[in-house]
Amino acid sequence: MQLRTTSSHSTAPSWLSTLSTLLLLIALPIRAIELDIDNDDSIKNAAKQIAKGLTSYYTGHRPGDTPGNLPAPYYWWEAGAMFGALIDYWSYTGDDSYNAITTQGMIHQASEDRNFMPPNQTKAEGNDDQGFWGMAAMSAAERNFPNPPPEQPQWLALVQATFNSQAARWDSATCGGGLKWQIFRFNNGFNYKNTISNGCFFNMAARLATYTNNGTYAEWAEKTWDWSRQVGLISPDFHFFDGTDDTTNCSNLNRIQWTYNAGVYLLGAAHMFHHSEGPAKEKWKARVQGIIDGMGLFFFENTNIMYEVACENRGTCELDQRSFKAYLARWMAATTQVAPFTSDQLMPKLRASAQAAAKACTGGSDGTKCPLKWTTGKFEGETGVGEQMAALEVIQSTLIKSAPPPVTDDNGGTSKGDPSGGFEKGNETPAILKKEITAGDKAGAGILTAVVIMGIIAAPYWLIFA
Repeated sequence: MQLRTTSSHSTAPSWLSTLSTLLLLIALPIRAIELDIDNDDSIKNAAKQIAKGLTSYYTGHRPGDTPGNLPAPYYWWEAGAMFGALIDYWSYTGDDSYNAITTQGMIHQASEDRNFMPPNQTKAEGNDDQGFWGMAAMSAAERNFPNPPPEQPQWLALVQATFNSQAARWDSATCGGGLKWQIFRFNNGFNYKNTISNGCFFNMAARLATYTNNGTYAEWAEKTWDWSRQVGLISPDFHFFDGTDDTTNCSNLNRIQWTYNAGVYLLGAAHMFHHSEGPAKEKWKARVQGIIDGMGLFFFENTNIMYEVACENRGTCELDQRSFKAYLARWMAATTQVAPFTSDQLMPKLRASAQAAAKACTGGSDGTKCPLKWTTGKFEGETGVGEQMAALEVIQSTLIKSAPPPVTDDNGGTSKGDPSGGFEKGNETPAILKKEITAGDKAGAGILTAVVIMGIIAAPYWLIFA
C-alpha cells in the first residue's frame, strides 16, 4: 500500500493521503481476542467471541435448511462435534445463546431409531461419524444440559442407543474383533478397522459405565482397549496409530498419529480409572499416565503449545484434520475431573495452548477468526469450522477448574435412559439387548452379528475421512 499519491494528476495533498492510510491501519483489527488466562471473566469473553465466529458457519437453524447440518464442504460428523463444543461452552460459561440450536440440531439428527442414524446420512455414515454425535449426547447428559421435551429423545437414551447399535457391529470374523470404519459394505473403507471408530466406542462405554454404574459397559470398554492393544493400534509406549486393514487380518498398521486418537482413549481410560477399584484402578491409572507421556509429540518443541504433528508444519492438513485439536483439548480438560492426578500435567499444556491460540485469532474482518497453527503467535492461512472450534475448546477448557464435575444417575443426573434402544424398526432386536444390560451378558453381546441394510445404490459415495 502506497503512503502518498504518485499520479501527476492528483490534487489531494500527500499528507492527507498518508493520514487516511494511517487511520485505516489503526482501524484494522490487530488483536481482537484479549485473554488473561488467570481471569475467568477474560476467558469467558474470549470464548464468547470465538463461539460467535464458530456458529457463524452454521446454517441449519435457518428456514428451509436442515437442522444439524453444516453447509458444504463440511461433513455431517463435524456438526455433531460442533454441538459437543457448544455444550461445553454453555457448561463452562453459563451462556445459553446456542442452547436452542444445539437441542434442535441434535434432536433432528437423532433419527427414528434414536441412535444418530438419520436417513439423510445413513448411506455414507461411518461408525466414527455416529460416535461423535453419541459423545456429544454423552456430554449433554454428564453436564446436565437442559433436557429435551419428554416426547423427544433424551440425551442418555441417545448415547445408549448409539452404543447398542455399535456393539451389534462388533466384528469377530476378522482380526479377533473390533469395529470397522464404515458401517455398510458399499462404502470405501469398509475393510478398515480404524482407531477413532473403536476409540469413540471405548469412550462411550467407559463414560456410560461411570454414569450408570452398569458393569457391562465397563466390560465392553475393557474388551475394546484389549483388542486395540492386541492388534497394535495402541503401541506398548502408548502411541495411537490410525488403523489397520482386515483383509490382511490386521497384520499391517497405518502408523500416522493424530491428536484426537490419543484424546479419545485418554478420556475413556480416565473414566475407567474413576469407575474401577483395587488393582484395576491402578492398572487404569498406569494407562492414563502412559497416554499422557506418549502424547508429548503433539506439543511443539517443549513449548506446551498443541499442534497436529502429522500435517500442520507441512501445510497438508485436510478439512477434517483441522478440527482434531479441538477434541484433544476437550478430552484433556474432562480428564482432569475424573482423574484429578492428571491436572498438574495437563493444565499447563492447555493454558499455554490457549494463550497461543488467542494470540493467533486475529483473522477475518472482525479480527476474531482463528487459524490452524498456534505456534507462531499470529494469524496464518485459512480459517473455518475446525480452526474456530479448536481455539474455542482449548480456551474454554481452562475454565475446567471451576466447572462442576460430570453428574451420574446417582449424583445429580437428570437425563432419562433407554438401555435397550438403538435398533432399526422392523429388525428383530437381539434378546440380550431387550432387557437392561447386565454383567452376565458379556459373552452373548460379544457375538452379536452386524446389521445389514440392503438397498439400491443409485450413485457412488465419496470416502469420508473421519
